[in-house]
Amino acid sequence: MAVLELTQDNFESTILDNNFILVDFWAPWCGPCRAFAPIFEAASEKYPDIVFAKVNTEEEQGLAASFQIRSIPTLMIFREKVIIFSQPGSLPASALDDLIGKAKELDMAAVHKEIAEQQNQS
Repeated sequence: MAVLELTQDNFESTILDNNFILVDFWAPWCGPCRAFAPIFEAASEKYPDIVFAKVNTEEEQGLAASFQIRSIPTLMIFREKVIIFSQPGSLPASALDDLIGKAKELDMAAVHKEIAEQQNQS
């Protein structure tokens, strides 16, 4: 599956229309970002059931700011419209595989229940 380029125009619909999305926040001048790109691309082929997307922080500064991206690359995982992972830094392929496996195993019913309980306390 091809990696999507996310922009201000398609970001929200991508998150709302898909249950599992990995987003790579990157910039063309960033060496670690360029090193991580082939790992991210290979994972997109390996996991066709997951949407893999990239946000160019140079072109999409508003998106980067709204997610408080301070370091790149930053990898973010959304499941069922919830951010379940956000961490700066490049990952080797094996660590990315492990992360995807853990994200798939996460009990989203429990996550949604916890979010609802937190919102009710506010």
